[in-house]
Amino acid sequence: MELLQIMKNRRSIRKYNDDKISTDKLNMILRAGLLAPSSKNIRPVELIVIEDKSTLEKLAKSKQAGAGMLSDASCAVVVIGDTRKADAWVEDCSLSMGYMLLMAENLGIAACWVQERLRKTMSQQDSGAYVKQLLDIPDYYEVEAILSLGIPTQTEKPRNWDETEQDKIHWEGYAR
Repeated sequence: MELLQIMKNRRSIRKYNDDKISTDKLNMILRAGLLAPSSKNIRPVELIVIEDKSTLEKLAKSKQAGAGMLSDASCAVVVIGDTRKADAWVEDCSLSMGYMLLMAENLGIAACWVQERLRKTMSQQDSGAYVKQLLDIPDYYEVEAILSLGIPTQTEKPRNWDETEQDKIHWEGYAR
């Protein structure tokens, strides 16, 4: 599939069936995340794959809202950045998430970005701290987001971005 079409087709999918993602497809998604560019090629991004249902259910409670689909996911990928290596870890982790989202779409795997940085749990605990404690992540790492993955039970129509976003492109300055 052409890359631009993959980008148009990609939608956040939050409903999954009980089927597992093949190891080959999961590895392709993970490799895509690690192929993402990073500032100065420092590569501070690391990935934690979670398939255990009990842990996925706990991760679903990592935010006040917007993480519930993790309990039904086939697996999740926690994206963390090593703050000792890079000050641009947020951007690097975000690029990694974007690459994984596109690869998942290309492979027919449903995916959804679950933001953790700057979010809170129901008990007002920092979401990143909750995930770090749950997964024994060292203090010098920060949690950016979790990628929820599964076999879709629903499909979404692609959006026609070509026509709806043209007013957001500016040439040679904002008002010119």
